[in-house]
Order: sequence, then C-alpha cells, then structure tokens
Amino acid sequence: MYDVSIIGAGVVGSAIARELSKYNLDIALIEKESDVSTGASKANTGIVHGGYVGKAGTLKGELCIKGNELYQDLNDKLHFGYKKTGGVVLAFDDEDEKTLEKLYENALKVGQSEDDIEIIYGDQIKEIEPHVSDEAQAAFYCKSIGVTSPFEFTIALAENAVDNGVDLKLESEVINIEKYSDYFEIETVKEKVKSRYVVNAAGIYADKIASMLDADDFEIYPMRGEYVVFSKSQGHLVNTVIFQAPNPKTKGVVTTTTTHGNFMIGPNAEEIDKKNDVSTTFKEIKYIIDQSRKSIPDFDTNRMLRTFAGLRPKSTRGDFIIEESSVKGFIQAAGIDSPGITSSPAVAKKVVNILNESGLELNQNKDFNPYRLGITVKKDENFAGEIDHQDPEKNIICRCETVTEAEILDALSRSIPIKTTDAVKRRTRAKTGECQANFCGSRIKNLLSRELDIPVEQIKDRDEDYVPERLDVFELKKKLNS
Repeated sequence: MYDVSIIGAGVVGSAIARELSKYNLDIALIEKESDVSTGASKANTGIVHGGYVGKAGTLKGELCIKGNELYQDLNDKLHFGYKKTGGVVLAFDDEDEKTLEKLYENALKVGQSEDDIEIIYGDQIKEIEPHVSDEAQAAFYCKSIGVTSPFEFTIALAENAVDNGVDLKLESEVINIEKYSDYFEIETVKEKVKSRYVVNAAGIYADKIASMLDADDFEIYPMRGEYVVFSKSQGHLVNTVIFQAPNPKTKGVVTTTTTHGNFMIGPNAEEIDKKNDVSTTFKEIKYIIDQSRKSIPDFDTNRMLRTFAGLRPKSTRGDFIIEESSVKGFIQAAGIDSPGITSSPAVAKKVVNILNESGLELNQNKDFNPYRLGITVKKDENFAGEIDHQDPEKNIICRCETVTEAEILDALSRSIPIKTTDAVKRRTRAKTGECQANFCGSRIKNLLSRELDIPVEQIKDRDEDYVPERLDVFELKKKLNS
C-alpha cells in the first residue's frame, strides 16, 4: 500500500514526487511511456518566466513568481541547466506600449520587485539586445526571466525522487481507478496499485484520469505550439528572452536561446483535436519565422536544424487546477499550461500542503539527499577526445555536441532505465547537433545494444509509439528560398 501515487511523470508529477520524497512516505510515480518527460515537459520554450506572466488573483499569478524564485537553488542542487538571462517584451506601436504598462502593473500586483522590472526605450533596448529590430519603440524589461532545459529539469527531478525512495513505474498506463473506503486501487496495464492518496498530474490526459472517479468537472484540450531550432551559430543574435507585446490578434512569438546556446523561435498557438498530434506544418512554421523577424530581422533560415511541436494542456477553467477533488484523497494538479515549467516547483509545494490538509501525515525524511550530479561534461579546446578512442571518457559518440561514451554510460547507470536513443538525447544532447543524428544515431544504437544486451534492431528511437509528421528541414529551406 502506497501513501501517495502520482499519475504522470512530466515536470509537475516529477516535482511533486521529489517534494514528497522529503518525508517518510511510500510513493509511486506512474507513467504510461517508457521514460519521464515525454509529453509537454519535453517540448516547450524552456522559459523560466517572470512573475508578471500570471494574472494577479489566479493560481498562475500566485505560483509563477514563487516557482521562479526556486530555480537557482534547484539548479545548484540538481544540475539540469538554468540561466538567468532577463527578458524583454517589445512594443512596436502606441497600443503595444499601453500593454506594457498593464504588464508592469500586474507584475507589481503579483509581488514582483520594482528593482526587477522597468520600461525602457530606444538605445536602452539596443544596449541589451543589439540585434533587435529598429521598429521596437519600447520594451518591458524583466531581469528575473531565465531559460532552462525543460526535459533535463524533469529528468533531474524524477531521478532525485527515485534516488530518495520513490517507486517509478514506467510503461504503466492507467486504465481504471476504484475508490474504496480508505484507499484507491489504480489499475495499470501491468498491475493493480493500492494507494491512500492519488495525485492526478496526467497533463493532456488529466481529464481522462479524473473521469475514472467521476471527478472530471473540467476538460483538457490540446493547444499545439510549433518551434524552430537553429544552430548555435545564430545564438549570438539574442542575449535575453525576447517576447512581443500580446494583442487581440496574436500573443506574438518568442526568440530566445536554449541553455546550450541554440537560437530558437516559436511558438504559435493552434487548438487541435488529437491529444498526440505533435506534427509541424509549413503554414505555421512560415508564420513563426515571419513573426520572429519582427523582433530579430536578420537570423539565417539556412541554419535551421529541426522543427518540433508540443501540446499545452489548456483547461476549460482557464487557470491551473490544483485542489482536492470532490473525491476525498484524489488531488488534481491539472491544466498546467504556460507558465507550467516555471510554476512546477511551487505547484509541488502547494500539492503537498493540500495532501497534509487532507490528512496525510508528513514526517521529515532525515535521509533525504537533495543533490544529484549532472550528466553532461563541459569540454574546452584542450579536450583530447577522438572517435573510436579506447578510453570511454575520450571516445566521442556524437561529434557535433562532443558527447562521449562515458557520458552515455553515466546516463545508463542512473536510477531511471533508458531504452531509446531519444532518452539518451534528452540526457546528453547526443543527436541534437548540426548533423541531427546522421553520424551518431547508429553509434548510440550500437552502444545501447551492447549495454542492454539486446539486438540492435530492437533499439527504438522514440519512447512514444506515435511518430509525428515533421517538416523535413531541407525541404523547408528550399520552399523558403524559392
């Protein structure tokens, strides 16, 4: 019998699992895929938003600023990759400037310091962002904005939770839940799990999970956001995170760099029907490129590496849903769309408080270890690695990102099992470089085959069965240049 079972090992579920592992509890983290962070948590902008993003008086307003404040300490302990870059919201006309004033007012209402925010103009903008468009006449500048690696963050949370005693149950899709007098019975495709409390952190499928207990007083609908990732050669174009002032027609798109230095643009916002449709389309990618040029006019589309899409779990309530449901002991952590990555550490603390108020006894786990070592190893020009070197620490598997055999072996040795090349990619950055796995893809499969002792043809690339239709970047470049 578990004290708490969490359904969904995205960033929210993993953050809750780690927070609960600070106490003497038996905890299960249940995930339908073969790895953590395979849904919205791996496919988003990776922005640690300023508190102003959440409207005052909402859960988003309460938790975004609290989550932002927790990031530096978490990164110091878990080493997932986080940079406090600051960010600007650009205004291109007088109406946009009025929007900036509203953002400033909301920032103060949610508790952001006046020292953290200001409205700047002309040369002040150029001092921060030299490559920004000359059409930008003002900007809301927020110093506490940052960027993170969302999938590395989720993996770090889950890994640390498992290291502190959480049972991670992968490939365990939940198909039914029954409520008994003082416990729940969760039926997965593998087993039946008994638990005193259940937390629904199932992301895009949270309404489906809630319906199993007739607690679905909301619906989740997928909002698709498409992105373009460029090579690091374009990374110099952006110093902070650049937003555009939202208006009734568009929320604008973001231009940013990843924690590893790649230039990235997106997303758009498309309400779609299918909860697994992460395809990319020429029409929407073209829109994102055109909109991004309003902010940074001179990026080179010939340096595009790939497109991708993620699904945000929008709820019919229009805000985060974090509460004990009508079913005693069944806690909702649903509808966590943007700024969900930012808010997730604070969401976890709120869920733990709700569980405590519902009767869960919290006694400190004196053996809790908050630390986790990173996997990627930074190399400088003196790194003496070679392809096919006998020493794993010098044997380069991915030459674009200089990922070694030792780093991949480290990832494989951790407490979360790895079965796919994408799982390796999320932990080491192999496959993410200029050649997009044309060189290292087969080498990773051979390494996994050797270490897992299974035939190489059984090694899959994706953890999910669904394979999206993504734009071929070479064809995309041809169309854009024609």
